[in-house]
Amino acid sequence: MIAVAVLCLVVGVSDGDTLKVRCGDAGRYQQMTLRLVAVDAPEKAQPFGQRSKQALSDLCFQQQATIKVTAIDRYGRSVADVACRGKDVGAEQVRAGLAWVYVKYARGYEHLYPIEQDARGHRRGL
Repeated sequence: MIAVAVLCLVVGVSDGDTLKVRCGDAGRYQQMTLRLVAVDAPEKAQPFGQRSKQALSDLCFQQQATIKVTAIDRYGRSVADVACRGKDVGAEQVRAGLAWVYVKYARGYEHLYPIEQDARGHRRGL
């Protein structure tokens, strides 16, 4: 799969690692559910779940996002690199201690490990 970066509007935040975006031109919008690549956040009902969701919402909701889809997961969601306000969203969630590096899917995203270690060392979030 060749990943191409596109601009989309974030129209929803499901939890700390899942967004709904609207892409395309007026009258021909396509809505997609995106899972952030290489990170895993707690579900809404788990400890820190609401804080993680709120942090992602604060960064991205109703903002233009640059997305680069890298895969489709088993639930049919697009897995993507996402940037909002010029920031790598997955890295920001990990930096805040509100998501972990998803080791099983982190190949090529090794830069996230020291960010997670820093968050753990400073007892941020999770």
